[in-house]
Amino acid sequence: MRYEAAVNEDDVEDVDGDQPVRKAAKRKNRAPLDKFVMSLPPDILKGRKDMKAVFGACDKELRDKVCGGIARWFYYAGIAFNAALHDSFKEMTELIGQYGMGLKPPSMYELRFSLLQKEVANVQAELVPNREEWAVKGCSIMSDGWRDLMVQKDIVKFLVNSPKGSVFIRSKEAYEVVKDATLLFKLLDDMVEDVGEKNVVQVVTDNASNYVKAGRLLEAKRPHLFWTPCAAHCLELMLEDIGKIEAVKSAMKKCMFINAYIYCRVPLVNMMRRFTKQRNLHRPAVTRFVRSFITMSQYHLQQANLKKMVTSE
Repeated sequence: MRYEAAVNEDDVEDVDGDQPVRKAAKRKNRAPLDKFVMSLPPDILKGRKDMKAVFGACDKELRDKVCGGIARWFYYAGIAFNAALHDSFKEMTELIGQYGMGLKPPSMYELRFSLLQKEVANVQAELVPNREEWAVKGCSIMSDGWRDLMVQKDIVKFLVNSPKGSVFIRSKEAYEVVKDATLLFKLLDDMVEDVGEKNVVQVVTDNASNYVKAGRLLEAKRPHLFWTPCAAHCLELMLEDIGKIEAVKSAMKKCMFINAYIYCRVPLVNMMRRFTKQRNLHRPAVTRFVRSFITMSQYHLQQANLKKMVTSE
């Protein structure tokens, strides 16, 4: 049950006999028991959408002002726009509205220390059912390595997968580790020890030679575990080998050349989208080989429309 701020009877007046509206009065000081008092039920207040006839232009003007302040913070802080899609963003705005006027925002130090520690504790508490399931049904440890080109660092992320879902455990900077199979083996072995050896069924890594050797060492030490190569990385290596075939390589170069020629010229991009019914030829992907093959498939699907574009007046 979620507790909300109480609405005092003195702050509410009747409109049309059945629709209560909060008066524009100054909020009273909060008492210790306020957090245990429920607000009026939704079927009584009916929400702000049903009160448009009462608030009218004032409600719209106030909302525009609030949304403008939120948007300004997004712009100045450089936050991605899709962050507004997160459920936590909607929850934050609801909680701010429930608190009302006079909210003191958290300081930078609170965000860095006390609030962060509380959130870590909350996440650990949410993981308790997952850990209980690991002991009953078993789990898989997944290792995902990638390189941060901005800071030139190799990062290895560890996740645990079970029927309940995948859980991120930790990440580690592994510039020297990824080059040494023995260090990789120690890293994987520590991860198995942390999750619980009896709970782990398999360890999944990519197909790099050092990871293969580290997986074999892990299987030798813990015979009941299985080392499994990542299927996505296998497909990536297969596409890389297919791309070395001369006919495929030649077609890929032509597609990349045409793609670069079109997307470097705005008028051509607009013309292309008009003939392809707003379809893009270039689609982002995780790796360059996947991106290249997806782009080639788009050219194959849109070849008739592209011919019309070239021969059009």
